[in-house]
Amino acid sequence: MTADPVPEAGAGPPARSLVDRLLSGPEPDPAGDAGYEDPPPRVGFFTDTSVCIGCKACEVACKEWNALPEDGLSLTGMSYDNTQGLGASTWRHVAFIEQNKPVRTGPPEPEGRTLLPLTDGPAQTEPSQEPGGMRWLMSSDVCKHCTHAACLDVCPTGSLFRTEFGTVVVQEDICNGCGYCVPACPYGVIEQRAEDGRAFKCTMCYDRLGAGQEPACAKACPTDSIQFGPLDELRERAALRVEQLQESGVPEARLYGHEPDDGVGGDGAFFLLLDEPEVYGLPPAPVVTTRDLPAMWRHAGAAALSLLAAGALSHVLPTLGRAAGLRKGRR
Repeated sequence: MTADPVPEAGAGPPARSLVDRLLSGPEPDPAGDAGYEDPPPRVGFFTDTSVCIGCKACEVACKEWNALPEDGLSLTGMSYDNTQGLGASTWRHVAFIEQNKPVRTGPPEPEGRTLLPLTDGPAQTEPSQEPGGMRWLMSSDVCKHCTHAACLDVCPTGSLFRTEFGTVVVQEDICNGCGYCVPACPYGVIEQRAEDGRAFKCTMCYDRLGAGQEPACAKACPTDSIQFGPLDELRERAALRVEQLQESGVPEARLYGHEPDDGVGGDGAFFLLLDEPEVYGLPPAPVVTTRDLPAMWRHAGAAALSLLAAGALSHVLPTLGRAAGLRKGRR
């Protein structure tokens, strides 16, 4: 592959090579760059955690449709969560997060800086807070179907591939169990099964998408916390939802994974959160782990050439020295 022409002075930053663009940065058409001609609009998930009730219907629907094995129902000891996290046999996981927060006992402040619910009782003209309030944060986590998917980039067998819908799927019959994809994922989503070492993760119900149906988890969600559709439409809807919440006195509402210019080029499954990403077990600034591969190979190539040049000089210089000595002796 050849590099793009470098722009003239003052015309902006230097153009990146095609390899660099495919590994990091904004990517408007991942399916097209994967070789699909005239692919359908990219689809994805928008998970609005503000309306999640923790029913785990998405977990059950995912397991039923994809015939996933039971993988333990042990309580963590930290909350009422009994599935603990995403894994090879848990492609949807509803996190339960309990927080001690001051409980608001008055009307919303003019600037809307309070996230907490009102308690029962007479209205107060001046807002106040009481300690010891409990709130639940619930969020249905899933594979992010990254625009730049490191798991796909490092797979040596082609088991992981990009679909025409822009999603990332594992073909379990092609996976050889090498495990390269596991440390490559910046979210820690993909996992190998102990029984045979093969890797598994959410496919966004690729078989259902091909039949014009929405994924099982979104179909089963009773509150529309999990919304499925064209990714551009979901991003617009999510922005309006955040604005609505913030105007209603929920300034902590924020989107996560929706920016096309973030460290993974934007996620195909993004979230509306009510606290910092770390509270939900999400990395605050994920970066695709293969982003720096081109630069690393260039540096490695330069180092190899330097070593070859040094080795050649180590043989040539003594030879030249001996030749010079012989000429001097003949004189």
